Amino acid sequence: MNFLDKKIFTIIAEEAQKLNMRAFVIGGYVRDCFLERKSNDIDIVIEGSGIELAERVAKRLKVKVAVFKNFGTAMLKYDDIEVEFVGARKESYRSDSRKPIVENGTLEDDQARRDFTINALAFSLQKEDYGKLIDPFGGVKDLQQGIIRTPLEPDTTYSDDPLRMIRAIRFASQLSFKIVPESIESIKRNKERINILSKERISDELSKIILSPKPSVGFQLLDHTGLLELILPQLVKLKGVESMDGVGHKDNFTHTLQVLDNLAQKSDNLWLRWAALLHDIAKPQTKNYEPGTGWTFHGHEYLGSKMIPGIFQQLKLPLNEKMKYVQKLVLLHLRPIALVQDEVSDSAVRRLLFEAGDDIDDLMLLCEADITSKNRKTVKKHLANFALVREKLVQVEEKDAIRNFKNPISGEYIMEHYGIPPSKEVGIIKEYIKDSILDGIIANNFEEAKILMEKKAGELGLVSKEMK
Repeated sequence: MNFLDKKIFTIIAEEAQKLNMRAFVIGGYVRDCFLERKSNDIDIVIEGSGIELAERVAKRLKVKVAVFKNFGTAMLKYDDIEVEFVGARKESYRSDSRKPIVENGTLEDDQARRDFTINALAFSLQKEDYGKLIDPFGGVKDLQQGIIRTPLEPDTTYSDDPLRMIRAIRFASQLSFKIVPESIESIKRNKERINILSKERISDELSKIILSPKPSVGFQLLDHTGLLELILPQLVKLKGVESMDGVGHKDNFTHTLQVLDNLAQKSDNLWLRWAALLHDIAKPQTKNYEPGTGWTFHGHEYLGSKMIPGIFQQLKLPLNEKMKYVQKLVLLHLRPIALVQDEVSDSAVRRLLFEAGDDIDDLMLLCEADITSKNRKTVKKHLANFALVREKLVQVEEKDAIRNFKNPISGEYIMEHYGIPPSKEVGIIKEYIKDSILDGIIANNFEEAKILMEKKAGELGLVSKEMK
């Protein structure tokens, strides 16, 4: 297989030769070539000025180049490919920072500073050995064996840049690779070093773990190495089983990871997966043993939704509609289950549609993923019940158009009709009409809603402007 058959590599090689510089393709693109994964991100390392070479290549391709002088890097986009140029460098670190002291170096220096052997692979772009693989640390063998290993002694690699500890776990989770034992032990020793990292960098890696094919792999490794306790201690509190009168409850940590894995098979929606990770986050605070009933977690969905903003702020995740979406799903995740347990009434379905809105399908996916019983008959029964709920949701939505509910009677209409200012009476009337529609007392239309408005207004002593 010719890994360097793209036109852009030929141009880079030609321009590097004119500048009398040695240039190499390095890192993720080379790794993904051996994994036979498509990659549109190309890193070029140059023994010389990466910026100068990038400007020459951009001129040949007739594209713009973005220069970052402080970092000694430059970037250009060509077709759907993003190419970054950087001069080869060697690095040294201070104990209180992950920002390196950088000096010019050789390719060998640059490969040694890489995080893992599988990311230290390089292809030569020199005329005399174009396309030659340069693999000083056995990265190809590690790819073949499916292992994550550092080029240097792991304590050096992880202490220098502690983000690499989380990246090791992320690659293991994404690729289904094993981290070598000496690296695992090194991460345990160096775990406190993550305290010098920005929360944004940590949560970025966490989201990549959540998006991996089987996210539980990553979270079990985070827990095993002690990193999870430092990153998301609320999740660690889910661990363990307590018994009273010989009655135990399931391990909610294991359950949560199973729900996340189940959901990962159905959806690649990052925020839906975050909702799965956090759906039972308040169970430790709500756990209670009731003789004759067993273990209960009453209100954990409500308290859990209240905890989401704090967790998002703690991890520097976006405090916007994404957070509200996760909050909503955590709050509502028991509602479809309650419908399964009771006879599914139109009224209950209307209310669920009203509260979930356009997120109802995601909510149902979460609820189905929440079935983690090892008893196949139980799973089959619950899934069949959820199928009935889905049918009912479709029927009620077609009939009543509740998903994007809009009250047929607006507050402005009520104020205009009765000649009153904004007041609690306006809210009472609107709420009365909304509840009547959701309970199926009237249809979702203006005519029936107006009749109800006039009835409730009369009870409140309001008279229309026409009658005054």
